[in-house]
Amino acid sequence: MSANSADQTRLLDVVLVKAGRTKIRYPAELLTDDGTRIAVRAPWSGDGVRDFGFVRFEPGDVFTEYYWRDRWYAVKEVRDAAGALKGWYCDITRPATRSGTELVVEDLDLDLWRSADGTDVRRLDEDEFAESGLAETDPAAAAAAVAALDELEAFATVEGGLESLLT
Repeated sequence: MSANSADQTRLLDVVLVKAGRTKIRYPAELLTDDGTRIAVRAPWSGDGVRDFGFVRFEPGDVFTEYYWRDRWYAVKEVRDAAGALKGWYCDITRPATRSGTELVVEDLDLDLWRSADGTDVRRLDEDEFAESGLAETDPAAAAAAVAALDELEAFATVEGGLESLLT
C-alpha cells in the first residue's frame, strides 16, 4: 500500500442530514474508530463567519468531532486557529453510521453549547425541534432526542463532564 492510499483511508466525508436532505458535507480526518465511537477533525466548513452571539465560528477554527453508533448525540470540541478552546457544540442526532468513507449523521434540531470556561451552558433550537413534528411522526426518536439533550446538559454542567465523554 502506498503512502497516498494509506492517507486516503484516514479521510472521511461527514454527511449531516436534516429532514431527509443533505444539509452539509465536508471532508474530515479520521482520528479513531473503535467500533462504537468515531472521532474526526475538520476545519470550520461554513462560508465565512457564523456569529451566534455567544460564539463565533470562523475560518481557521478547528473542530474535533465525536460521534457514537449507540448514542443520540455528537460532541464537537471547537478551537480557534491558535489552538485556544472556544467550547463544545453538541448536536442531538440519531446514532451515526459509517459506510466506507462516509460518516452519516441525522440532525434532530436540538443542540447544546458549553463555553470553554463552563460558565455558559445553553440549550438551543428547542423551538425548531418542536416545529419539526418528530414528536408526532416518531415519538420514540423524539423521546430519545430529549433524553440525549438532558444527558448532555448534565455532563456540561459538571467540571470535566463533557471531556470525560471524549477520552
